[in-house]
Amino acid sequence: MAENLARIIGTEEDRVNCPFYWKIGACRHGDQGSRAHYKPSAAQTLVIRHMYQNPPVAIAIAEGQMISDELLDKAADHFEEFFEEVFLELMKYGEIEDMVVCDNIGDHIIGNVYVKYRDENSAGLAISMLSGRFYGGKPIQCEYTPVTDFREARCRQFVDGQCRRGGYCNFMHIKHVPRSVRRKLNERMYAEYPEYRRRSPRRSDCSASPDKRRRQSS
Repeated sequence: MAENLARIIGTEEDRVNCPFYWKIGACRHGDQGSRAHYKPSAAQTLVIRHMYQNPPVAIAIAEGQMISDELLDKAADHFEEFFEEVFLELMKYGEIEDMVVCDNIGDHIIGNVYVKYRDENSAGLAISMLSGRFYGGKPIQCEYTPVTDFREARCRQFVDGQCRRGGYCNFMHIKHVPRSVRRKLNERMYAEYPEYRRRSPRRSDCSASPDKRRRQSS
């Protein structure tokens, strides 16, 4: 009995817990859905809801509109500046294993930032330090999320450039971050906080999905 419950929890067979919320930490039905949204009291992963404020061109890209290369570059620059700023702030609270930002434009997931720390203590410190703060003139909405594997949460069709749902897909469309940017940020994190490296010999792989419409990694 217990083994069967463990097997189906968070899946379509689970008639109690919402599988989308379990896997993605967001659900288009909000709190009006028929299944429960499991909200852990502690976790390694946090979601900061609607933190990235997409410029109009980013919305147009997510909708599949044709955009000039110049505007694509400006949108990429805007996002990379945001990603770097947020990463550098969040790394103050503990070692970051991965951080992703959603490219989706559905109301429940637009602009969501997910950060996975090495341990729950770091995630708890981040929540404590971000509480009551503002970003871009809006209060920061930070909470624990059951999401543990960004690869499982992402849309595989989007990775292949074939998602028919576009920006309104309910699986994560992860914004592209060049490997050079991620490498630079990781190097800076370990340079400023060498204790992270000493206590953590393992490193997780970057889970960001490539977006062929955007600039390639340098």
